[in-house]
Amino acid sequence: MSLVEEAKKQAAYKAVDDNFPPHAKYVGIGSGSTVVYVAERIGQLKNKDSFICIPTGFQSKQLIIDNGLKLGTIEQFSDLDIAFDGADEVDPQLNLIKGGGACLFQEKLVAVSAKKFVVVADYRKKSDVLGKQWKQGIPIEIVPNSYVKITKDLKSLGAITVTLRQGGKAKAGPIITDNNNFLIDADFGEVKDPVSLHNKIKSLVGVVETGIFTNVASVSYFGEEDGKVSQWTV
Repeated sequence: MSLVEEAKKQAAYKAVDDNFPPHAKYVGIGSGSTVVYVAERIGQLKNKDSFICIPTGFQSKQLIIDNGLKLGTIEQFSDLDIAFDGADEVDPQLNLIKGGGACLFQEKLVAVSAKKFVVVADYRKKSDVLGKQWKQGIPIEIVPNSYVKITKDLKSLGAITVTLRQGGKAKAGPIITDNNNFLIDADFGEVKDPVSLHNKIKSLVGVVETGIFTNVASVSYFGEEDGKVSQWTV
């Protein structure tokens, strides 16, 4: 295991050890290469039969099952004690960009349903300001037939480029989210005011949700390049 991979594992384990409530009943689990270790650590808890885990998408559902954890849905349990997830970019105020894996709506739904939201990532996700490290643009989930209008709207808001995310080699045409929607990636450069930008984009007719997460996370753990673990809190 590389130093970075070992650090990701240690960051995930520390996030669980530091924050997991002893009497938790409902736990949100996200996805990503670092959250794999979160699920692994939670699966090692002696009381793992006493709580139910809520996934943010297909990959996290598999993580829950693979680690012998009880699986539930956000429709069944909407008041979570804690949730763990990764991020594509994190700034010092714990504003996030998420959605690189195309699950941003369900990720945000789970995050805001939790009493405490904990982010786990590697050092490459740390950034002074959103949009500096993550160059692919802000992921935005939209209703499919609105994409032409929303593309124009986003450019009028200052987007440098607006791209309808494609399925790639595995699919001819756009990616379809778990909610049967399209995803747009809008590059606004460095985002100085993420709250304002989120609100402007969210107000557009056809937008389901944005990948800008603000005032949600309370702590973020990072696996560093040298194998150590660091953390940011608000």
